[in-house]
Amino acid sequence: MGSTLDIALPALKSNPKFIFFTDFDGTITQQDSNDWMTDNLGFGPELRKKGNEDVLYGRRDFRDSFADMLDSIKTPFNECIELLLKNITLDPGFQQFFEWAKENNVPIVILSGGMEPVIRALLAHMLGKEEAETLQIVSNDVAPRQGKSVNEAGGWHIVYHDDSGFGHDKSLEIRPYARLPAEERPVLFYAGDGVSDLSAAKETDLLFAKSGRDLVAYCERESVPFTTFQDFTEILATVKDIVAGKTTVKEAATGRK
Repeated sequence: MGSTLDIALPALKSNPKFIFFTDFDGTITQQDSNDWMTDNLGFGPELRKKGNEDVLYGRRDFRDSFADMLDSIKTPFNECIELLLKNITLDPGFQQFFEWAKENNVPIVILSGGMEPVIRALLAHMLGKEEAETLQIVSNDVAPRQGKSVNEAGGWHIVYHDDSGFGHDKSLEIRPYARLPAEERPVLFYAGDGVSDLSAAKETDLLFAKSGRDLVAYCERESVPFTTFQDFTEILATVKDIVAGKTTVKEAATGRK
């Protein structure tokens, strides 16, 4: 494949036959870092859950609801990071999945509605800095408020990746891969759990939706094929079978287990 295509679609660099796109918060991690901050440092779980419900049922854009959540957090950004490092844990199966994917040329691309500095800090803490730097992350950013530093109280805000109602429309990253000619197109997977994943839900060959979370309800309501997972050990088993030709993406899309 040409170098221009490799730059535009970096996950193609190793000429893979499979690409694994994934959400970060509540998918790679056991807890959602943004939910944790909102519940413990911001306006609390009741308003957060109401906002998520409004997004799930189309009453409000994720972009506005999520900004309200984060704006309610006044804790300096460096203190937020320190607290998250103590309270957010890695999915018990992700390390093994990460190592298998690296050995078998299955690029992992993290598509997150969260903030890249948070994700980088957590991954460096959980996987080690060198390993974390091998992962492509497409996410939102953080910036200081006017006249302030991010490490002051009320000093930071989210900077969205794009102008969409999602703030980060994950489908925009996946579709160029999906539209490749059949002979060049890898099989595409996506794993997610919540309202930030709605933009990606219909874009890949197989969707893994975390059991008991909002994404499952959305897929059932919108008739989106999916399979559920509890943790990455289940994802690894399914992806291994597909890579080995023991099953197909269509056969794996069994819905709620």
